[in-house]
Amino acid sequence: MTDLRVLIVEDEPRIADLHRRFTERVPGFRVVGAAETLTDAAEQAAVLEPDLILLDLYFPEGNGIDLLKQLRAEGRSVDVILITAAREVSTLQDAVRGGAFDYIIKPVVFGRFEEALEKFRAFRLRLEAPVTLEQTDVDEVMRTGGDVAPAALPRGIDGLTLGKVTEVMQQAPLAGLGADDVAARMGASRSTARRYLEYLAARGELEAEVAHGGVGRPQRLFRRARG
Repeated sequence: MTDLRVLIVEDEPRIADLHRRFTERVPGFRVVGAAETLTDAAEQAAVLEPDLILLDLYFPEGNGIDLLKQLRAEGRSVDVILITAAREVSTLQDAVRGGAFDYIIKPVVFGRFEEALEKFRAFRLRLEAPVTLEQTDVDEVMRTGGDVAPAALPRGIDGLTLGKVTEVMQQAPLAGLGADDVAARMGASRSTARRYLEYLAARGELEAEVAHGGVGRPQRLFRRARG
């Protein structure tokens, strides 16, 4: 899968730059444009055809929800993650009804930002994989399927990403894998791989040990738990 194209729509240059740098830290994403106004955003969306828009809510000339609705009315195949300081339930309801993929409250923490982008990437991969859909495919896309119900997972742990880590570890050598190896195999960052590996270890599905020797600092290795 080629890099997913991202358009950043934010009227505060400092924050827009932060979101650009955050995006560039997540493998599989590429920033293709930035807009400071809703009018410019609509024009860039038409020309650049991004896969994802990171959209602020409040602009001097209007509301980001209006752009979201405009994109939907025009039938554009782009998804939107709202990034805003708005905490009202009614605003969240408008975002969901407008078809927002996710909703992140400012100030943005990188871990939550990374999680949102990785969820989106997993979503797009899942949609592109099958020629025809089975019910299990639909369930995973709609976040209702999987071995563990989403509601049972702790904050910061996504079912689709957890499934990818589990699949990698099922094929891991007996000696185990480090977070760097798992990150490379699943196309994620080291911090994300480490978080999910530690979660699986805490559940008893993986064993972890510190491997000494060789060049560099000791490495924490993970392997499937013995039956």
